[in-house]
Amino acid sequence: MTIDKQTIEQAHERIKPYIHRTPVLTSQSINEATGCHVFLKCENFQKVGAFKARGAMNAALSLLPEQRARGIATHSSGNHAQALARAAKILGVKSYIVMPRTAPEIKKRGVRDYGGEIFECEPTLQARESTLAEVILKTGATEIHPFNNYEVITGQATAAKELFADVKDLDVIMAPVGGGGLLSGTALAANYFSPNTKVIAGEPAGSDDAYRSLKSGKIEQAQSQTIADGLLTTLGDKTFPIIQELVSEIITVSDEQIIAAMKLVWERVKIIIEPSCAVPLAALIKEKDRFKGKRVGIILSGGNVDLVKVLTLMTSQK
Repeated sequence: MTIDKQTIEQAHERIKPYIHRTPVLTSQSINEATGCHVFLKCENFQKVGAFKARGAMNAALSLLPEQRARGIATHSSGNHAQALARAAKILGVKSYIVMPRTAPEIKKRGVRDYGGEIFECEPTLQARESTLAEVILKTGATEIHPFNNYEVITGQATAAKELFADVKDLDVIMAPVGGGGLLSGTALAANYFSPNTKVIAGEPAGSDDAYRSLKSGKIEQAQSQTIADGLLTTLGDKTFPIIQELVSEIITVSDEQIIAAMKLVWERVKIIIEPSCAVPLAALIKEKDRFKGKRVGIILSGGNVDLVKVLTLMTSQK
């Protein structure tokens, strides 16, 4: 499937009744901390608290009626899980969600609240995929992959499309990268709607497979040594070629830098974001000398925080 400008526009029209058009916020404190003009696209205010509502809804609405009727299934550490369960509830079908047992409780609770049936597994990609295969065999449900799915990627592209409509002449747009659904969608949106805007990703140093993949030219495996639990997945064969072609670079950041960026947003912008969401801002702050005076858009990917876990970590670093 080719994702072109029209494909993204059609997806946007398709999902508009089911998503928020999220606001773009600015903060003098953030501008001072980065030395540039920062525009925050607040997907933490999106349905289910994350950009994932876009891709999941577009993919679910794109299925044939007979596919939907058998239910939809996925594996996810949390935000896509909630988004897919919500999409299924809206469409009146069942959802079957494979989640690592270590996934934040707030995200599991969200899935159950939308009527999703959770199947827990060990926190490895192999366990997630094998458990999902068993669930699909048993239920006949249709898989909607959290990122390696063209309809999902197209849905995620609509966040950047909105940002480009609201803020003109961005020099740079930044997003976090895990499996690459948001980043590849963002890169495609930039390519079609703001071709002079450079696309840069932030990634945790403790799970830097996308950074290594761009360097080696092939998909490298992920580690899981980071507080940013939403970014622990490996790039897919659909997301990687888009990222390889359209993303300028990936900047890696430590957990300490991620927590500092998250804290800055909490304190100065007065909104809650999750660790994965803070990664591109952390990358911008780390490399701020290079971005001096630039107009930078950041996709704030989500706000589903395990507060007890995060506050404990923040306290331990004082």
